[in-house]
Amino acid sequence: MIRLVIADDHPVVQAGLVGLFADEPGFEVVGRASDGAEAVARAEESHPDVVLMDLRMPNLDGVAATATITSLPEPTPRVLILTTYESDDQILAAIEAGAAGYLLKAAPQDEIIAGVRSVAAGQTALSPAVAARLVTRMRAPAPTVALTPRETEVLRLVSQGRSNKLIAADLGIGESTVKTHLLKIFEKLDVPDRTRAVTLAMERGLI
Repeated sequence: MIRLVIADDHPVVQAGLVGLFADEPGFEVVGRASDGAEAVARAEESHPDVVLMDLRMPNLDGVAATATITSLPEPTPRVLILTTYESDDQILAAIEAGAAGYLLKAAPQDEIIAGVRSVAAGQTALSPAVAARLVTRMRAPAPTVALTPRETEVLRLVSQGRSNKLIAADLGIGESTVKTHLLKIFEKLDVPDRTRAVTLAMERGLI
C-alpha cells in the first residue's frame, strides 16, 4: 500500500486527485494540503511514502516545501511534482530541492499513477516533455556571463548567507544599491531568485 499526501491549492484539482487515487488499488490517501506549509505538516504527521506536490501554492511554494520534506528524518517521504508549469528554471529548482519526479497535470491519469508508483519504488518519474527539456538544457553550451567585480562580491556574500543589510555594511554601500546589483545579477544569469543565482554561479565557476 502506497501512502500518499496530495498538496494542491485548487480545491477541484485536489478533490479530483484524491478521487483518482481512492479508486486505484494499492493507494491510501493519508493527507491533503492546500499550501506548502500544510504539505510539510501532513508529511511530518502522516509519514507518507510519496507527496504529490503542486509548485505554485500560498504560504510556502512547492519548491521550498519539497526541500523541507526531503530533509525530514528517515523514512523520508519522496516528492513528485505535479504542476501545469514547465519552465527550465522551475524544473531545475524542483529537482535541486530533492524532487524525485516532475509530471504535468495535462498528463494522462495512467501516467500520473505510474509516476507515483515509480517514485514510491525509489525510481524517478519525468514527463516526456520535461525529460526533453532537461536533455536540451544539459547539451546546450552555457552562455557566457560577465559579472562586474562588485556584482561578484555581492553574489559571493549572498552565497555565505548574508542578508542585503549585512552585505551593504560589509561593502560600505547602501542597501538599495545591493538590491540593484542583485537585480542585475538575476537578469544576467536569467534566474528568478538568490538561491538559483548562487547555484548557477557556482556551476559556471563565477564565484
